[in-house]
Order: sequence, then structure tokens, then C-alpha cells
Amino acid sequence: MNMLGPEFFQKHLGKAAEQLSAAERLVVERTKNRLVVATDVNAELTARSSFGDRLADQIAKIGGSWGFIIFFFLFLSGWAIINVVILTRDAFDPYPFVFLNLILSMLAAIQAPIIMMSQNRQAERDRFEATKDYEVNLKAELGVLALHQKIDMQVLTELAALREEVGRLTEKLDQAKG
Repeated sequence: MNMLGPEFFQKHLGKAAEQLSAAERLVVERTKNRLVVATDVNAELTARSSFGDRLADQIAKIGGSWGFIIFFFLFLSGWAIINVVILTRDAFDPYPFVFLNLILSMLAAIQAPIIMMSQNRQAERDRFEATKDYEVNLKAELGVLALHQKIDMQVLTELAALREEVGRLTEKLDQAKG
């Protein structure tokens, strides 16, 4: 008996085999062939990512670190000290630090879209991982359901054999009495 037949899907998934999504069909096919569904998400995403994607991730990783914040705090403090205290005359960017503001604005204008690209990739990664988790969970659930069905069929077969045996024994008892 085919454990993953049309009746199985209707009963356990609540839809016909033709209504299954592509991911569900893939899981069913792999389950039938006893193949692994789980994959290494990191390896698969790394293989798909372009140089620009990896660069955006690295820039976001650096830009969102304590090391960057501390370095930038020291840079800004140094800039202010040099232009206010050390170069009291002929400072290259006197207070209110117009040139520094220009540099910071340009940095923010470049860094913000790069961080957004990285966040979009992280969201894509989360969706991919959720899909893979669903596939693995579905395969496990199908396996458990198929196993339950197989055990139920075995129990029913044994129960029928026991009833048959009890019937034969009852018949023999009746013959022995009569």
C-alpha cells in the first residue's frame, strides 16, 4: 500500500496532491525516495551571494560594531582637539566643523544604503531558513504520519489474524463439545 498516496494528503494535509506547493511536492518526493531534505543554509546562501552582497555584509558588520563606534568616537574627539586646542590659529576646520559635517554626511549617505542592503539580505536569509525549517518539519511530520499509518495497518492485520485464530479455536471447541 502506498503510504503517501492521494488519500494520505487529503486526510493529513487537508488538500489534494495536486494542490501541494512546489516545496511540499519536493519534500514528498524526497520522503518517498528516502532522501535528506535538510541542507547547509550557510553554504547554500554563500554560493548564491555576489561579491557586492558579501561586501555589504562585511561593511554592515564593521559599521555596527563596538570597535567602529569607539574608533569613530576617538576620531571625532581627535578632530575637535586638533582644530580647537592645537591649531588655535589656522585650523583647517574651525568650529563648528563644517568640513567634518560634510564628511559625516557623505559617510552616512553611503553607509545607510549599504546597511539596508545587508538587512534585506538578512531578511532574505531568514525567509530561506524558515522555508528550509518548514521542509524539514514537513518531512519529519510526513514520516511520523506514515509510520503511524504503517503501525496501524500492522496492528489491524494482526488483529484480523487473531480474530481468525479465535474463530478457529471457537470452532474446534464447539466440535469438541458436540
